[in-house]
Amino acid sequence: MKVVKLAAAGLLAFTFASSTSFAEKTVQVGGAAMYPSKDIIDNAVNSKDHTTLVAAVKAASLVETLKSAGPFTVFAPTNDAFAKLPAGTVDGLLKPEAKATLSKILTYHVVAGNMDSKAIAAAIKKGKGTAEFTTVAGGKLVAKMVGKDLILTDEKGGSSKVQIADVYQKNGVIHSIDTVVMPK
Repeated sequence: MKVVKLAAAGLLAFTFASSTSFAEKTVQVGGAAMYPSKDIIDNAVNSKDHTTLVAAVKAASLVETLKSAGPFTVFAPTNDAFAKLPAGTVDGLLKPEAKATLSKILTYHVVAGNMDSKAIAAAIKKGKGTAEFTTVAGGKLVAKMVGKDLILTDEKGGSSKVQIADVYQKNGVIHSIDTVVMPK
């Protein structure tokens, strides 16, 4: 019973700490303001922490998709997250011949709909501690709370922590993550 109470307290702390209304304020990500009136791409290009992600989105020809109406929930890996990959991985993925693989990895970071921290917390509560989300790539991501941290587990068993939650966009919401999640 104590574990359930602690998990519920963690969910509430995460939801409370990271929830904002769409129009309340801008959030600083990578030293730049993220405006709720701009789309995912128009905001992401200004974040110095997401330059690798932006380059990858361009290389995979996903710019127009992420500028469309959506809504999308994007779990956005930082430059440091990409740097955790084995040496040469990012350079290899940015090559034209790797476009299909890169697209699969990037769309694995996207869930259709507007899944802000309140929606994720509700799904975790409904799932009795975990929530499973189907990504645009067709794979599964599992979300759970570990203390006050929202942790995503990918299909290969890797995990990533949400560092900045609820960065609202006109076509969805971004959650900045510390590790690239990988599909099967």
